[in-house]
Amino acid sequence: MTCPVLTFFNNKAGVGKTSLVYHLAWMFAELRKTVVCVDLDPQSNLTNLFLKDDKINDIWNNSCDGTTVFRCVRPVFEGNTILQPQLCSVGNNLFFISGDIHLATFEDKLSDAWSRSLGCTKDFLPLQMMSAFWLVMQAAAQKVQADLILVDTGSNLGAINRSALIASDAVIIPLATNLFSLQGLKGLGPTLRYWHKEWKQRCENCKNDDQNHFSNCLLPQGTMKPLGYICQQHTVILENPIRIDDRWVQHIPSVYREYVLEELPILEMRQENDPYCLAIMRHYRSLVPMYLESRKPIFSLTIADGAIGSNAQTVRSAREDFRKLAQKIATKMDINI
Repeated sequence: MTCPVLTFFNNKAGVGKTSLVYHLAWMFAELRKTVVCVDLDPQSNLTNLFLKDDKINDIWNNSCDGTTVFRCVRPVFEGNTILQPQLCSVGNNLFFISGDIHLATFEDKLSDAWSRSLGCTKDFLPLQMMSAFWLVMQAAAQKVQADLILVDTGSNLGAINRSALIASDAVIIPLATNLFSLQGLKGLGPTLRYWHKEWKQRCENCKNDDQNHFSNCLLPQGTMKPLGYICQQHTVILENPIRIDDRWVQHIPSVYREYVLEELPILEMRQENDPYCLAIMRHYRSLVPMYLESRKPIFSLTIADGAIGSNAQTVRSAREDFRKLAQKIATKMDINI
């Protein structure tokens, strides 16, 4: 039995993917679920949230195998099997596989493997390369008997993210409240469906191989089920910015249905009433520097971290916001909280 993989993905930068993965990982752990976080963004922003620079430097300069995603999957590209991941324990019930800037060097190789993996021949190395991320995730989850794997990705539609998505059982799309995020959603949905269709075809080719060349090749299903979207609360400062933001925000429910789910749009549906909108997350602006400095989630900040006065109330509100979001996600993924 495999551990469910939930990936946060959007090819638009600045929509809060990394922050959501970080905070939800801590919240699921607080709700007594064992979580493995995986940083598949070559920029390694999630790694920088979990670990201090000195620790990251030690990991990246450590000659031990399996300390980063890059080191775990590198042998596959040389015709060998994955290395067992070395997990970082960052809290009770919470484990982490470090990212690595060298992961970017696999972009071209994964692109080539995608093309080669379509034909069903005796050479199943391309399929192993495409499945390497998933194999590392499942090996990590098995080590700690994880209930859930959370994955952070980069902001593009490249080959690395495609491999991350075919390793995913479910996908959540974080969105910003602007025209660019809305337009990006129109291209993101068809891309996810195309990747799913193409990977399903590759898996079918393996099953139908008369010579049984792929009998020992473990492959992810690449379900990529869209669980919904999470939207950043738009800035409320002046009358004009509110009106401009709201114009794009209220198009999101229809665009999500039409381009991601291939459903008929509901033009009158407002975001706050949309069942596919998992949450409208506030910015927590004044608390962002505090959580980055303390390397703990916003809802765990204390007076010692500077969360006093109105900030203390915001901390309590953040805890409730992320608890509700985690419970909603768990329900959609059939995970018992």
